[in-house]
Amino acid sequence: MSVLRKRRGAADRIERAVRDLIGISLPVGLTAWDGSTAGPAGAPRVVLRNRRALRHVLFSPGELGLARAYVSGDLDVTGDLAEGLRRCWAAFRGRGGRVRFGPAQWRRMLLEAFALGAVGPRPAPPAGEAKLSGKLHSRARDRKVIAHHYDTGNEFYELLLDEHMAYSSGYWIGQGDDYGLAEAQRDKLDLICRKLGLADGMRLLDVGCGWGSLILYAARTYGVRATGVTLSAQQAAHIRRRVEELGLQGQVEVRLQDYREIDDQPFEAVASIEMGEHVGESRYPEYAATLHRLLRPGGRLLIQQMSRAGNAPGGGAFIEAYIAADMSMVPVGRTLGRLEQAGLEIRDVQAMREHYTRTVAEWARTLDENWERAVALIGPEQARIWRLYLAGGGLAFEENRMGVDQILAMKTTVDGAGSLEGSVR
Repeated sequence: MSVLRKRRGAADRIERAVRDLIGISLPVGLTAWDGSTAGPAGAPRVVLRNRRALRHVLFSPGELGLARAYVSGDLDVTGDLAEGLRRCWAAFRGRGGRVRFGPAQWRRMLLEAFALGAVGPRPAPPAGEAKLSGKLHSRARDRKVIAHHYDTGNEFYELLLDEHMAYSSGYWIGQGDDYGLAEAQRDKLDLICRKLGLADGMRLLDVGCGWGSLILYAARTYGVRATGVTLSAQQAAHIRRRVEELGLQGQVEVRLQDYREIDDQPFEAVASIEMGEHVGESRYPEYAATLHRLLRPGGRLLIQQMSRAGNAPGGGAFIEAYIAADMSMVPVGRTLGRLEQAGLEIRDVQAMREHYTRTVAEWARTLDENWERAVALIGPEQARIWRLYLAGGGLAFEENRMGVDQILAMKTTVDGAGSLEGSVR
């Protein structure tokens, strides 16, 4: 492997410390604040702009400290950020995916920090980090969590997302230059509608409706009477504007409402698209029971939900601090069990992980192509949060550390009767 070095200095010392403490060679290039370089040539390059970058990691070792350094701008990456993360994950997996520090390793870290002049006060976390209080998954706290991420600003999401404003995995079944993100999202929305067996005049509920992509599509295409609930004031405002523009008054309704507050059941079909991850492990039985209660006998439920292995149920330190605090992702089997315990019958499960890899890649490409506009809308710190989020999230789906599934369930009648006529993939 060719190695590029400018001169011995901070980068060389950091490289030796990484090798001795973690047992790996630098998987990416490194440029330190003194101009020294280390690591492989031709790879993405980590740039430590100042010693404070190391202090972030010293006070918060691992993913969170590195994320804080990047978000604050004390650490930068030149080259392909996703490829840099891919190389780092590969090196980390080569060590068994776990590094444990004992007293000797902590002593060495502190000695290196002193030698590099990086010892100092704890850096303040970036302003974009979630600052939450209150009981976990209480209604008040859940509203704050949703506002932190989804009320970034409708203009930014209009820049990032497709014309449907669908903030969930698309369904990529087409080919050619004229088939892109908007078409994949349309095909995902249509897939949901067909699985639910929607027809003219039926009553549809979307729990966690986002910017209304499903309820607006279902109303226009299938003639349903659609209700969406969200905790985001900006999402609700966007939907109301679109209802006016499309002439769907009286057919589409959006409410600023917690799912636990819905009391005008029954609905003939219920959907919840990538909202279950926000419910929380302890609250999921209540969530499943609520969805069961809201359906009429014989009605169908479609859940699209992210998942991950049982040994890492959360979203990760960065995701939970900056994107979706209190998030919980569990193996799909555990979700199926919870739905069955609520009295729902599982009729179909469709894995869509590869579709999310491509969807996130499209979002990341759009962000990069419109970087200056994004910075103007949400500021440089938030833009860096999004760049890191999309690079890391896309890689997690690519490497099967995260998945996403569509689950079709039914509330059967007392005699067990039900119908899936017209249900397709």
